[in-house]
Amino acid sequence: MKWNKRNWLSLPAVVVLSMSTMLAGCGNSTPAATGTTAGEGSTDKLHIVTSFYPMQEFTSKVAGDLADVQVLIPPGTEPHDWEPTPQDIAKITEADMLVYNGAGLESWMNQVQDAIGTDGPKMVEASKGVQVMDGYHEEEEHEGEEAHAGEEDHAAEEGHDHDHGGMDPHVWLSPKQAQTEVRNIEASLSELAPDHAADFKKNADAYLAELQKLDTDYKTDLSNTKRKDFITQHTAFGYLARDYGLTQVGISGLSPEEEPTAAKMAEVIDFAKKNNVKTIFFETLVSSKVADTIANEVGAQTAVLNPLEGLTSEQATAGENYISVMRENLAALTKALNE
Repeated sequence: MKWNKRNWLSLPAVVVLSMSTMLAGCGNSTPAATGTTAGEGSTDKLHIVTSFYPMQEFTSKVAGDLADVQVLIPPGTEPHDWEPTPQDIAKITEADMLVYNGAGLESWMNQVQDAIGTDGPKMVEASKGVQVMDGYHEEEEHEGEEAHAGEEDHAAEEGHDHDHGGMDPHVWLSPKQAQTEVRNIEASLSELAPDHAADFKKNADAYLAELQKLDTDYKTDLSNTKRKDFITQHTAFGYLARDYGLTQVGISGLSPEEEPTAAKMAEVIDFAKKNNVKTIFFETLVSSKVADTIANEVGAQTAVLNPLEGLTSEQATAGENYISVMRENLAALTKALNE
């Protein structure tokens, strides 16, 4: 690993100090070389690091037993707020490939790429080629007609959306877009280990058949529901709504921990009352108090719509995965939209 002056200056001082200590201690070791194929060197597997759970699952399904796939962001950790430690950067440095979602989710990627330079692992942006949604989409659609409230909400959201570059990063929550991410991962693995391209394609085709069935079920089950709009605490389901003909009404912003303004709360309550909404969705990684407040105000119930940013230990133990959780989301949506 070659570290130039620009690399070191791109990191905070505490990170540089820790990294220099670790790299000095690793001076006699041989890191995994970028471009090595499975079977070469001291290991018969590629070493792949992924940013968070969906990327880990998609990559594992395509790589099969030809790679050791690790995840950086631990289960139960909100990926919007996570930042890599020096130890995490060292893991990335030693990997053959780093797979990340992109579309602004991993705001720390520029820092990592600048630090590692051209000698690091193959970088794979899984969402490449997806028509990325504007992070202000929901605001423009539901707040545009109330200028004074809209200006206040826009100011509150602008600081957060800066982290995502103004983009909605939740690509993986649409089974249709998830297929693009899987194909991108397959293509990158085949470039990294061309001798195993046929294996990667076989694995990807098998997993894509499951995703295509999931996609078809979403289209079928959501095409004839009584209503097309749903209220969710975390505004994470824009791609799902776009791809399956629904309208997402978000309470908070793209980050689940973002607090809605009083004007936004009043707007959503008014929408729920006028449209007789019976279910307010929330997620399990953050407090449901905002969803509970609106549900109590309008006489609705609450239910979980999982953004799949990670599995709980209970879900992992039970053998749940992307497909099973997305089917739970489909069942919850279908029920709420037919009330």
